[in-house]
Amino acid sequence: MRAMIVDDEAPARSELRYLLEETGRVDAIMEASSAREAVEKLMDSKSDVIFLDIQMPKTSGMQLAEALHRLKNPPAVVFVTAYSEYALEAFEVDAIDYLMKPVEPERLNQALDKVQSRMKPQPQSHSSVERIPVVKSGRKVLVPIDQIRYIEAKDDYSCIYTSDDRFLSTISLAKLEQKLAPHGFFRVHRGYIVNLEYVEDVEVISSGILQLGVNGIEGKKISVSRRRVVALKRALGL
Repeated sequence: MRAMIVDDEAPARSELRYLLEETGRVDAIMEASSAREAVEKLMDSKSDVIFLDIQMPKTSGMQLAEALHRLKNPPAVVFVTAYSEYALEAFEVDAIDYLMKPVEPERLNQALDKVQSRMKPQPQSHSSVERIPVVKSGRKVLVPIDQIRYIEAKDDYSCIYTSDDRFLSTISLAKLEQKLAPHGFFRVHRGYIVNLEYVEDVEVISSGILQLGVNGIEGKKISVSRRRVVALKRALGL
């Protein structure tokens, strides 16, 4: 499930992001501080659900929800607000749920249940992401995604590893995460995306930190962020 948090207050976005990550049910989370920024990001990548504050400067959350509702395949809308008086109006724009701040984990999970029940399997077209453009020896090369073992962030670039080679990509790790998540790739850390098909062992080291061994990459261990442990175990069936 892919989610977007739209709230003009950074602490509120940070808290909701933390709660969503703790559920282990959301694969990718985007943030926007305004309705305009949310629309711009939605043009580049799809979200299954938008957690939307109502009272924001300029365009309100309610106005944004009305606009999204006119789309052919709109994301589910869950309002997250400190004000209860907008509840009736929220459901008039087909909001799937209405959460009061501070958000309780149990209520958040209930909202996610509603989102998942509404989501319908969509036929996926892999033509645009079956291969990733990279740079090798000064020329452009297309690397099939099923050959990619893992991807590492390198400054403003991404370093893509196959079993026998390494490539540089100008696509950011965040954008690669969005493109590759439907193909079994998982962002285990702010600096790493791993192809779950090639994870061959999971090791618990000191302080409960997890490390992954990757098939075809001898001697490489990839650490897992504490916040991603629950979601990763779910993805691996552990």
